Amino acid sequence: MDKMWAPWRIEYIRTPGKSDGECILCQKAHSKNDRDELIVYRGKYSFVLLNLYPYNNGHLLITPYKHTSNFDSLNRETQIEMMDFVSKSMKIIKKIMNAEGFNFGANFGDIAGAGIDEHVHLHLVPRWKGDTNFMPVLGHTKVMVEDLKSTRDLLKKEFNKI
Repeated sequence: MDKMWAPWRIEYIRTPGKSDGECILCQKAHSKNDRDELIVYRGKYSFVLLNLYPYNNGHLLITPYKHTSNFDSLNRETQIEMMDFVSKSMKIIKKIMNAEGFNFGANFGDIAGAGIDEHVHLHLVPRWKGDTNFMPVLGHTKVMVEDLKSTRDLLKKEFNKI
């Protein structure tokens, strides 16, 4: 059995109320502790946060405050703000993390692979030349080079400037 050390996940596991059936993204939206919830930036209609289970360092989610599984049910202002946050996020991550490219997308619905299918969210995954190495292929393990809160703090400084 392979084991991966991810000490930042214990906080999530031990946090009371995570199993009460409320949507995890709604819980984060209502939280007053953005650092603990990995929220990088809050807008009027949506917010930006780090993915708790990232594909790469700096993997962001952009999600509306409105709880909905249907992107089409979001008003135009929310959709525009979310896309604006994607653009600003790419600029910031290029600047401070030297990202060379990005994967961007969404999985709408369980059948499409959404891990949280009840609440719309967009994924932005920074990429670097050579970021896929032998570890995932041979070791079935992804190497993360920085803990989530350190990444959040680094990004937050830049997001505060927008």
